[in-house]
Amino acid sequence: MHKIISKKELAENIFEIEVEARAIAKKARAGQFVVVLAKDAGERIPLTLADWDSQKGTVTLVYMVVGTSTAKLSELCVGDNLLGISGPLGCHSEIEEADVVVMVAGGVGTAPIFPIAREYKNAGTTVITIQGARSKSLLFWEEKMAEVSDQHIITTDDGSAGRKGLVTEPLKEILEMKSDRIGKVYAIGPSIMMKFCSLTTKPFKVDTVVSLNSIMIDATGMCGVCRVEVGGKTKLTCTDGPEFDGHLVNWDLLMDRLRGYLEEEKISYDKYQLEVEMNV
Repeated sequence: MHKIISKKELAENIFEIEVEARAIAKKARAGQFVVVLAKDAGERIPLTLADWDSQKGTVTLVYMVVGTSTAKLSELCVGDNLLGISGPLGCHSEIEEADVVVMVAGGVGTAPIFPIAREYKNAGTTVITIQGARSKSLLFWEEKMAEVSDQHIITTDDGSAGRKGLVTEPLKEILEMKSDRIGKVYAIGPSIMMKFCSLTTKPFKVDTVVSLNSIMIDATGMCGVCRVEVGGKTKLTCTDGPEFDGHLVNWDLLMDRLRGYLEEEKISYDKYQLEVEMNV
């Protein structure tokens, strides 16, 4: 059993929990994930590690309530125990030497991008962060992201906070000004956002890393449900990822599968497709 020692509602239907998981906290690395089972008779869901404390033996998870399993997780309170949590799983982020890196976080993607940005900042790299959401009510961790960024840009679709527009717009402007200095772009968020961030960076030939959110069951490479096509080859998100080269991902195949299961993908796809493709 893994006790929940703190819980916060960060934004509309977005929760942060800190959980006792000493073995996981000891080995956790940026970019990795865990699989959580909230209650008996529930489903196992993958959540990327947002933070951890090896001394306290805790991990921090951020999730948005979008279905039955995340709803069950949100029903748990401080002092309750998760039925199960396994990890850390997946490959960790490769923190390579770079002059400048750009972090593009969309919605709940802010949580997994935070520890990556922190590692680059601690390594002495200039970190530029673009943090986007549909509206101010869905923004969170703005101060945390600012602390690990040399430049922090906020965008909202409706203009209720920061700059009105999509994350791809400031991304393109930054690339036009300093693409020769940018060693890598990380884009984490809805798949449609990651697709268009990758399309934006491709003409500038800047390495672009995305963290995929494909459907996952066992998370050990046995079931094959999380398979994705990268560079014309089949890869497993759980064991080969979750990070991949955004320029090589078959985005249309990935999103066709996601739209059959994830409501947020259905909501965001048509609007983002229409608005972004005119600016890439």
